[in-house]
Amino acid sequence: MDESADNRPPLLVLVGPTAVGKTALSLQLAKALNAEIISGDSMQVYRRMDIGTAKLMPVDREGIPHHLIDICEPEYPFSVSEFQSLCTEKISEIHSRGRLPFIVGGTGLYVESVCYGFQFQDIGADESFRGEMRTFAQEHGAQALHDRLQGVDSVSANKLHPNDEGRVIRALEVFHLTGKPLSELQDQSRGDDKKSPYRLCIIGLTMDRADLYSRIEQRVDEMLALGLVDEVRSLLREGVPRDAVSMRGLGYKEIVASLAGEMSDAEAVDILKRDTRHFAKRQLSWFRHMKALEWVDVGNDAKNSTLFAEICAIIAGKFQIDIEYI
Repeated sequence: MDESADNRPPLLVLVGPTAVGKTALSLQLAKALNAEIISGDSMQVYRRMDIGTAKLMPVDREGIPHHLIDICEPEYPFSVSEFQSLCTEKISEIHSRGRLPFIVGGTGLYVESVCYGFQFQDIGADESFRGEMRTFAQEHGAQALHDRLQGVDSVSANKLHPNDEGRVIRALEVFHLTGKPLSELQDQSRGDDKKSPYRLCIIGLTMDRADLYSRIEQRVDEMLALGLVDEVRSLLREGVPRDAVSMRGLGYKEIVASLAGEMSDAEAVDILKRDTRHFAKRQLSWFRHMKALEWVDVGNDAKNSTLFAEICAIIAGKFQIDIEYI
């Protein structure tokens, strides 16, 4: 298809591992491109979970509209299919205003489900099976549940941490319902850029692994200094169950365990830093298989003017007929 004849609406996407510098760069780009930002983060949907999710607060958004942040209570088990539906609606609304929709986030499955229209709703659900898997995890542990997934869908298992019980169970449920691994079904949905409902421009940020890990450790220290422990304590006091999907997220489950006396504060911090490094590695692995993704090495300075010009040039080249966005 000749790109000049491509009438699909444009969609800009910025992905990358945690702490790589997506937030600061996204504000620069949104201003330059007349864009509105849609959060592609599975945890920022939850209200009052601000510090542990590295949420950009309204006062710091520099007048740029941000969507799909603070849209549900921490007790609610928000899902990728809900994200896909809500995000698709927001993209249409933003286009109707003559602005560029701009997804920014690090939850690969969420972002890719929108980019390539994954058909989650067609798979269905089996609440009885989910209950059996939750019981199995309680009796045998998260690792044993993860091992079951490894046996039927090693690709999905390698992307998911054993503590990510909800997504591990969903992957098992998909295999249970369809007889096919979730990873295989996702591959069938992905296709290339021409199969997307949008003209995609996907920018992926990366940097030297040692520098990234240093930034991750610094971010964890900053979260603690900002009051992460008090944030978690407040959520528990208001009655958010520790087994809620939200409370099993990085930065929350570790602090919950330390507040429950199951580990020392120092152990909780060490585990949080370690697991966040592992999470960043899995994010990079996920993004590497995304088609039509343009990698940009941001070094240790995502605000560099040369870097900004490089990214704008990539976007201008991709959205040729929408050069007015630049």
